[in-house]
Amino acid sequence: MQTVAIVGVGLIGGSFGLALKAHGFPGEIVGVSSPGSIEAAVQSRAIDRGAALAEAVKDADLVYLAQPIGRILSTLHLLNPLVKADALVTDAGSTKHLIVETARKHLHRCAFLGGHPMAGKESRGVANADAALFRNAQYCLTPSDPAELEKPAAREFRDWIGRFGAREVVVGADEHDRMVALSSHLPQLASTALASLLADDDELLAGPGLLGATRLAMSSYEIWRDILMTNSGAISEALTAYIQKLEYLRESLRSRAMEEEFQRASETAGKLR
Repeated sequence: MQTVAIVGVGLIGGSFGLALKAHGFPGEIVGVSSPGSIEAAVQSRAIDRGAALAEAVKDADLVYLAQPIGRILSTLHLLNPLVKADALVTDAGSTKHLIVETARKHLHRCAFLGGHPMAGKESRGVANADAALFRNAQYCLTPSDPAELEKPAAREFRDWIGRFGAREVVVGADEHDRMVALSSHLPQLASTALASLLADDDELLAGPGLLGATRLAMSSYEIWRDILMTNSGAISEALTAYIQKLEYLRESLRSRAMEEEFQRASETAGKLR
């Protein structure tokens, strides 16, 4: 792998570029993004230069799509005539079913491997990029066929993920979307709902519990809009299950069942950590 094109040089794309360089990537990294992001990315050395999409991908061995989901989908419609035949296109989108299906329909000249690094921050933009962002994070890969993982370009990409210190997780696109609806999208909406509920209360007693529970509420709707739209079915099921659990807790406020819920929750929280 000698040339990498990063399309969308923000937090994730910028961190990917920084991680490549931090772990010895010897080739050129070309960025496709807004002029301001390109300037900041060059200054931080996340990329070597900026270019228009067609120029950036024509010689790229790896095309890394790190845009918001809607723009990833749009880019996938354009790439087929632009990329090298032996290139690998991958993405960092937070939902996978629609992205994988779109790539299957529109990319025929090169390989595609869906991806989702389970890493991020509330702060956006390349200014917040970090070479260590992927360290110890799960990095989901969603091949349509297991054989896609063994193609030479995919094996080299997976090797870089390992060098970053990320933990590779292979899962189907639909199963990925079901799982992240519970583990990522539901926590965001729960935090958003709590902060919104309290928005008109000017005299809150805000301790660390409330600050922790509302941390995700600071996330940008611009990013979450596409996630909610492309995974609405799984998110709706997750919300239904969560509402049912809340109703059960409400009914159990004065019963011993609440102690069991606390114990079960504590054990689960411990395992997650």
